Amino acid sequence: MEIPNLPQLIEQAQRALREESRKRNEFYAWLKEDVKAEFINGHVVMQSPVKERHWTAVGNIHSLLRAYVIKNKLGRVASEKALITLKRNDYEPDVCFWKQEKAAQFTAEQMKFPAPDLVVEVLSKGTARTDRGIKFTDYAANGIAEYWIVNPGKRFVEQYTLDAQTGEYALVGTVIGSDELTAQQVAGFRVPVLSLFDEAANMQALSTILSN
Repeated sequence: MEIPNLPQLIEQAQRALREESRKRNEFYAWLKEDVKAEFINGHVVMQSPVKERHWTAVGNIHSLLRAYVIKNKLGRVASEKALITLKRNDYEPDVCFWKQEKAAQFTAEQMKFPAPDLVVEVLSKGTARTDRGIKFTDYAANGIAEYWIVNPGKRFVEQYTLDAQTGEYALVGTVIGSDELTAQQVAGFRVPVLSLFDEAANMQALSTILSN
């Protein structure tokens, strides 16, 4: 507040945001169902192909969460192609979950979705900086209550929850090896962390979910 040129800086920021909003609307008009892209701070970011261990982990996480959520009627789970529209940016997380009160509002033709209750990002060489940087900050700023950062190479999960007082993420723990991962936002969801990376362990965990 002590900067003499504060009004000019505010005006510049407002002009920049108006231009960014114009580009964002162009992004929405251009985006098609067969394109994987995100809109981050005024720029369209295309998503590159990923390694086998990445899509294996994404598929394993999605299958477990989706089966559990559907069975228990807790909401909706999406993988990779669901565009979440936050205050400034648009992302396509690897996996995300909305509780029933939000999911009940979705329509069959909807392409833009509100902030989820849980977001999962699986690290790759090309996305790690963004997943740990701007997405980490932006997801918290938009009230996404739980965030998992999954490392498929080293087979561990960093689990974060939103601190209501600071508005920032706090690390619940790093889950690895024979540990179990317990979701904070998906009531009762608990699986061996190995089931996120190993397909045999995944099938066993999936069988447990379906039989309980």
